[in-house]
Amino acid sequence: MSTQIPALVLGGSGYVAGELLRLIAAHPNFTLAGVMSASQPGELVGKSFPHLAHIFGTSRFKSQEQIIEGLGKVSRWALFCAAPHGAAAPLVDSVLTAAEQAGTDMRAVDISADYRFADAAAYEAVYKLAHGAPRRLTEFTCAVPEHLKTAPTAHVAHPGCFATAILLASVPLLKLGLVRPTLFVSGVTGSTGSGRKPIAGTHHPLRHSDLYSYSALAHRHVPEVRALALAATGLEADFSFVPHSGPFARGIHVTVQGELESPLDTPAVITALRRFYADCPFVHVLNTAPRVKDVVASNFAHLSAAANGRTVAVMCVLDNLTKGAAGGALQWMNRLFGLPETTGLTAPAPGWT
Repeated sequence: MSTQIPALVLGGSGYVAGELLRLIAAHPNFTLAGVMSASQPGELVGKSFPHLAHIFGTSRFKSQEQIIEGLGKVSRWALFCAAPHGAAAPLVDSVLTAAEQAGTDMRAVDISADYRFADAAAYEAVYKLAHGAPRRLTEFTCAVPEHLKTAPTAHVAHPGCFATAILLASVPLLKLGLVRPTLFVSGVTGSTGSGRKPIAGTHHPLRHSDLYSYSALAHRHVPEVRALALAATGLEADFSFVPHSGPFARGIHVTVQGELESPLDTPAVITALRRFYADCPFVHVLNTAPRVKDVVASNFAHLSAAANGRTVAVMCVLDNLTKGAAGGALQWMNRLFGLPETTGLTAPAPGWT
């Protein structure tokens, strides 16, 4: 595909949006056509993202009205939404409706939680909010790209960063019948996972040189993990998850533990993981423990495992802003437009971050 596809980014002033802009800037087929920010319309994009100022120059954040008014000028659009949950659903709905009225072909990937559930009741039970566009839910499919090769819908909801890491580690164990469907998960995330607005959990003096758990056994993404694991494996699995705040900005490390159905050693589990992800270019299975620094700022996920005949532990590391959000969303958008899923996403991690 040689022609350029214009891309729009909604919720454009947050960390995930900044990562989307960085990736789109280097993409050979997507060209940034507009960035919407409800809080900063008219402000320079480079003011929010100084590291991108030399790329986007005089580009400014647009209002919702400015985004919509230009839709009829082009026959197809890529729409990325990085708005917060609650705000994303009605925003995406309004832009999709405008695109339909303009007679253009628009494909959307939402990175919020708003289109991850199959029905509004499930969403509302977790987020305690009325869904902003329930009629659109059937138009979205939610899945980790490695667990669903082709989306059956026009639009996709990308799972969250913790969910992506947990599912990459656990789905092979469940689908291959290696473990009993009761899994225990410990995860550590960087401060960018809490978003751009400063809060106690991301304030540097509180987070630096420290490690602490939060929402133990009550994290709101567990229902999403259960639903997506069921869709990928056909099994109702139970996940007991304890997340932790780590003293770094980017990255996630999760460890998934379970009881083996039959005795296996470490090499056998690693071989099974390697075969399971053999056709997945962004998932690398290692013989040694994976390290966050080896994947930060890349779309790659590294896995490894250990087993003692009774218990298995699978470790997964990925970048929460890239593979767990913007990069995974771009991977899906590549597919929605018939591009190789690796397009614009093969840059390695910088290392030594």
